[in-house]
Amino acid sequence: MATVNAASAPYSNLPPVCVQLFEAKARKGVSFADIGKAIGRDEVWVAAVFYAQAKPTAEDIAKLTKELDIQTNALSEQMGEHWWPDRGHLGPMPPTDPLIYRLYEGVMVYGHAIKAVIHEKFNGDGIMSLIDCKVTVDKKPDPKGDRVVLTFDGKFLSYSKW
Repeated sequence: MATVNAASAPYSNLPPVCVQLFEAKARKGVSFADIGKAIGRDEVWVAAVFYAQAKPTAEDIAKLTKELDIQTNALSEQMGEHWWPDRGHLGPMPPTDPLIYRLYEGVMVYGHAIKAVIHEKFNGDGIMSLIDCKVTVDKKPDPKGDRVVLTFDGKFLSYSKW
């Protein structure tokens, strides 16, 4: 049986239920995409739940526990009605994980350029919502080596004038 060592997990400060989720995922040998398909959610959202960065509904919890063969009450008690994610507090800043650091670097290098282009295309001062946002990860074959395609599909929100 595959297990997850909480001390060596990417973020050892995660709630214990997250370790239980990762252990169940490893035991079943399924991907985040498999779980997402089974419960009717996107794979990135499912992974965010595993890292305590998204809040599952009671229905999500029921489907997750069924799909992963874990106890509903354990997940409900730790991620249920009275629990809220503490988003964005998973590691050091700047990040030290190479992949996460490259994402951070991308925003540091291209952030102002992206902001300027967004303002031009949307005719004004605003932001891209990460509350009303869908994130997808795709793999694109390329003769020079497969490519990672990240899409952040977020709603444009104008700053209000009051």
